Amino acid sequence: MNPKPNSIQEYFSWFPPEIQAKLQQMREILRQAVPEAEEVISYHMPAFKTSEVLVYYAAAKSHMGYYPTASGVINFKEELAGYVTSKGAIQFPYNQELPEQLIRDIAQFRAQEAVERAAAKKKKNSSKNSS
Repeated sequence: MNPKPNSIQEYFSWFPPEIQAKLQQMREILRQAVPEAEEVISYHMPAFKTSEVLVYYAAAKSHMGYYPTASGVINFKEELAGYVTSKGAIQFPYNQELPEQLIRDIAQFRAQEAVERAAAKKKKNSSKNSS
């Protein structure tokens, strides 16, 4: 397993300048998309978190990995047709521009999902406590 970075900056510093530029671009897209989210390191990767981790991203050898969990991939299946995907991951090749609007839409979808999940959990707990 790779060493765990202590900060986003440390993680970025492990890569060459051209990869750092792509990482910074992804970071800025996500900051704008989900300004309420906190930046964290989770599973050794940069991530954005509210009541739960919304999305992760990471540099790989030939692509930027974007990890919006399974729901983020499933709900954008048609828009992601041109990309390599797996259950919870999307690969954006370095030799292509990052699809900013798609990244933003997926992050905002995940943020809304987190709000709904937190509200459902709160409702469940309050009905459990009043029983």
